[in-house]
Amino acid sequence: MKFTQMIEAAIPALRRYARALTRNGDIADDIVQDTLVRALRSQHLFEGADVRAWLYTILTNLNRNRLRSLARRPPLSAIQDNDVSDFAGPELGSRDIERAIARLGEDQRSALLLVVLEGLTYREVAAVQGVPLGTAMSRLSRARAQIKTYLDAEHPALRCVK
Repeated sequence: MKFTQMIEAAIPALRRYARALTRNGDIADDIVQDTLVRALRSQHLFEGADVRAWLYTILTNLNRNRLRSLARRPPLSAIQDNDVSDFAGPELGSRDIERAIARLGEDQRSALLLVVLEGLTYREVAAVQGVPLGTAMSRLSRARAQIKTYLDAEHPALRCVK
């Protein structure tokens, strides 16, 4: 398979990961486009068999750069889901999970999404994030624990009445 064909095959996964990472479709599409441009320009630097992990690394680094530049700007306060009344229904649980994931730190959210959403191994996540395997495993463990804590606080355990 040619290099460009491997990149084309990875585009849906890149878009899915970028949308989950940024929580904004337009920003995600821009980051994916920038990732593809950089990958095609840097084709001569690609070494290895797994182009997907290489593309995730580029995308993750571009998102980190975007977040650094945003940190230098004055903060805007966005309207949160909890600013309006919640409606009961099946979508309520997914909104809770989205909120829990949104509260994670960037590195933890990225690691969790790469494993859960994209199916990467812990070793691949470590390579994408440029950290030791133990650090990637720690980030995943902490992310899962924070999500559990958040969801447990949102939905306190029901008491049994005799």
